[in-house]
Amino acid sequence: MDDSRTPPDQAAASGTGSDAASVSPQAPQPSTTSAGNSNTDPNLNGPLPLRPGHELPFVAPSSYLRPKPSSRTMSDKTSNSLDKDQMQGLRGVREFLKVRTSYDVLPLSFRLVILDNDLLIRKSLNILIQNGIVSAPLWDSRNGTFAGLLTSTDYINVIQYYCQFPHEIDQVDQFRLSSLRDIERAIGVLPLETVSVHPMRPLYEACRRMLKTRARRIPLIDTDDETGRETVVSVITQYRILKFIAVNNEQHTMLLKKPVREIGLGTYTDLATATMNSSVLDVIHLMVKYNISAVPIVDKDNRVLNLFEAVDVIPCIKGGAYDELTATVGDALSQRAEDFAGIYTCSEEDRLDSIFETIRKSRVHRLIVVDDDSRLKGIISLSDILKYVLLYGEEEDDLQEY
Repeated sequence: MDDSRTPPDQAAASGTGSDAASVSPQAPQPSTTSAGNSNTDPNLNGPLPLRPGHELPFVAPSSYLRPKPSSRTMSDKTSNSLDKDQMQGLRGVREFLKVRTSYDVLPLSFRLVILDNDLLIRKSLNILIQNGIVSAPLWDSRNGTFAGLLTSTDYINVIQYYCQFPHEIDQVDQFRLSSLRDIERAIGVLPLETVSVHPMRPLYEACRRMLKTRARRIPLIDTDDETGRETVVSVITQYRILKFIAVNNEQHTMLLKKPVREIGLGTYTDLATATMNSSVLDVIHLMVKYNISAVPIVDKDNRVLNLFEAVDVIPCIKGGAYDELTATVGDALSQRAEDFAGIYTCSEEDRLDSIFETIRKSRVHRLIVVDDDSRLKGIISLSDILKYVLLYGEEEDDLQEY
């Protein structure tokens, strides 16, 4: 068909001159008969009326190009409602983090242990064990400044140094905390970025900085108005932040009803595992290789038995016993404190709101995803949860603000 030809019904209306543009072409009227059908009665002058339900619809060519509107089923409506609630919950949590400060997370009473940078590494290890802590801020007393954060990763770096330079075992005991950066350079690892935040800045800012640097905890550093000197106020962790959200923002976390599988929360491929008979040193090498802080302990059928965490390394080298790292994981895990919180598991069908409820009631640092037979499926870290809560569905412009 030649599209340039004017339909007969529109020829009279097309006109010429200035009036032509103001006249809209008339659409042809739908017909109730079709060519080739004997749809007339010889005794009647007009076409027979079609029976109800047999009307022929008028179809324009463009109708074939438009997607047909699908009938919305109950599951579609439920899915759309779930999506809406999920985003409403996430936005509510983000707004909550933006109006609360990092200082708000701190309990009414707390203890802060700060270690001098000149302290021997082996002595710092004993202090952590005696105080039941796994990290501490470092202080440079010579310059009167914050010098970073001591964590279990630093002790793992010392172990790596011992493995690479076994002939220097005598010197390891003489290393001071100020030597940690030298150890990092010697074993070829990138130093962790020294990041901190002012306690009165929005909590959202602290969370974003933690995600950017992959830090699991962040020191709160204030500055004295008169002297200009830094003061370490405290340290907040991802666990403390998520618990703060779970306890104080339940009206929004209860809207996060999508299951773990649907939102893609956690890691499910290339998982590092070990057995109860694996040596502690082998597990440490896995942590370094995969840049992780925990390794699931499984049996021959991949059923989860336990979890070896980076903090479990600390009692293993108490007193500088680096040569005892050949002990089995089973022996090392038996040294855990009696008040150890335990290992938390979930399934891929568990919802995020139930995970927040678990965090609200318990001391959770990660969840092991298992199937109905307790076989390992994946791992959900607190970083995974925090990243999803802060970043999912955010526009690029919003992300660049922090």
